[in-house]
Amino acid sequence: MSEILTTEMAPSPDISHIVTEDNTPVDNFGSEKQQRLLTRVLYSSWAVAEGSQKFLVAANVGVFPAIAQPPIVPDVFLSLDVGVAENWWEKKNRSYFVWEFGKPPEVVIEIVSNREGNELGSKLRDYERMRVSYYVVFDPIQQLGGPVLQIYQLQGTRYLPMTDTWLEQVGLGLTLWHGVFEDKEDTWLRWCDRNGNLIPTGTERADRAESQLRETESLLEQERRRAELLTERLRALGIDPEQLNQ
Repeated sequence: MSEILTTEMAPSPDISHIVTEDNTPVDNFGSEKQQRLLTRVLYSSWAVAEGSQKFLVAANVGVFPAIAQPPIVPDVFLSLDVGVAENWWEKKNRSYFVWEFGKPPEVVIEIVSNREGNELGSKLRDYERMRVSYYVVFDPIQQLGGPVLQIYQLQGTRYLPMTDTWLEQVGLGLTLWHGVFEDKEDTWLRWCDRNGNLIPTGTERADRAESQLRETESLLEQERRRAELLTERLRALGIDPEQLNQ
């Protein structure tokens, strides 16, 4: 007689003492706009990596690596194959608790605006211990004295700097783009595909569709005008165009 084994899921740890938000964010216009560009574009335009059913990208949301460890608040993070819970106001769903999602985010991006964040020191080691696959440091005004864009990939237990900007495990790349976003011209950090083509914003997709529509309408008008000219020439030669179609 076979035994039926039952396995009970381990209860979630008590998080009643954890502060998930302190309501004291202080950021600058540049960082806030850059964060929005990095998050909004994925929801509006990204075809997720093959095999990924959903993803979560967020800005300034606490990531809690373990119950006894304080949170880290990345400027932007991306996590594949997860999503926000239906009851997202429940405390256990209001932040990124690694034990609830079952894994850390795949990508973390820090936008440097001063030297207080220690992005290449303690913060790098924190994400390293958390096992985040890719750590990105975007330093638009070069506060750290190095390149504007630095990308690190987890190799074993340590981050190693990348020379490429393609994040193979995620199916996305990163690139620096000089252009206008929300009426502000600057050099922005953008997501791109393997060939370096930008993942467009919703506005860019709409503008592109409108441009293609206008181009199609223009081509149709040119063809209509050519047909009219041909008809006029045939009639000038005494030929009835309608008889040619019979």
